[in-house]
Amino acid sequence: MADDLRYLQQVRGHVKWFDPAKGFGFIIAETGGPDILLHVNVLRNFGQSSVADGARIEVVTHRTDRGVQAAEILSIEPPDRDPSPVLPDLAEADPEELQSLPIEPARVKWFDKGKGFGFANIFGRREDIFLHIEVLRQSGLADLQPGEALAIRVVDGKRGRMAVEVFAWDAVPSMTDGD
Repeated sequence: MADDLRYLQQVRGHVKWFDPAKGFGFIIAETGGPDILLHVNVLRNFGQSSVADGARIEVVTHRTDRGVQAAEILSIEPPDRDPSPVLPDLAEADPEELQSLPIEPARVKWFDKGKGFGFANIFGRREDIFLHIEVLRQSGLADLQPGEALAIRVVDGKRGRMAVEVFAWDAVPSMTDGD
């Protein structure tokens, strides 16, 4: 973090791109200016290992000799998306019914971004829950790491249990406040 606190600034913008394999990406501020470097360690401090391109984000930045960098993430919202279902198994599902499903704690078993899917397990249960890349993207995530803690909504799909919404573990308390 910058030693001189005069250079700290709260900024809203959106994720231009983020590459989990490289461990960084960039944010574009709503007010313009130079791209803001987003390092994976800043994301991890927020409780995520990735973020979807186009996600809305609020950060605290600081200036360095190499440019503007995100020092802390204050909030992340998934990118705007088409309201139509992202998977055929969800084509006939009632969106309100999906939103009423409980949010359950889970841990990533494995996820392969190249294949576009992976699996998680609800805490205390052995059954595999299918995770599809498109569900991650609509939830504001781009990739997952084995062992990563999540919160998910799950349905019985045509081929088994599947996540219909995925949240970073640390995002859940703020979502359920006031409920």
